[in-house]
Order: sequence, then structure tokens, then C-alpha cells
Amino acid sequence: MQLTLTGHHVEITEALRSYLEKRLERIKRHFDDVLDIHCVFTVEKLEQRAEATVHVSGSTLHAEAVDANLYASIDALVDKLDRSLKKHKEKQQDHHADETRRATRV
Repeated sequence: MQLTLTGHHVEITEALRSYLEKRLERIKRHFDDVLDIHCVFTVEKLEQRAEATVHVSGSTLHAEAVDANLYASIDALVDKLDRSLKKHKEKQQDHHADETRRATRV
């Protein structure tokens, strides 16, 4: 998995990078086929925005979160990405395969 970080009006520090990588471990645990993640952090007057585009095999997912604290927006972003990846994984699974196997045995 390749992680790319970009900052608009904010410097990407090593602490910020390591915090994001630590939070993204949950995504790796749920979905192994993540190819590339591109994160953009934007700081405007009172809002801190975190956006991410995730390229997985067969699809591209996007999520964003806004909060007063950048670390809180990262937490919300990872939660949204986790839900999106779980939904994508559910769509990929063939739920009817077991039913056809049972029907052919009878």
C-alpha cells in the first residue's frame, strides 16, 4: 500500500504522518487489496479538513471529514473509509453461492 500525503496551508509533520498510518492499520486489517491512498489535509480559518481517495482493486473510494481539530478530522475520516471499504467488500462477495451449492446437493 502506497500512502501519499499533501498539505494545503499546513506542514505535514512526522507526528501527523505516523498518527495517520497508525489509524490506517484498521483499514488494512479489514481489506487487504488497498493499492493506494492519497490524503489531503487543508487548514482554513476555523476548520481543519481531511480528505482521502482510496484506490482498491475494481473501485475508487473517496471520503472527507471536517472538524476544529486536525486529529479529530483524521479519526472521522478513517471511520468513514472503514465503513465504505466494508460496504465495498460486502458488494464483492457472492452471497448466493452457498444457496446454489445447497440446491444442487438436494
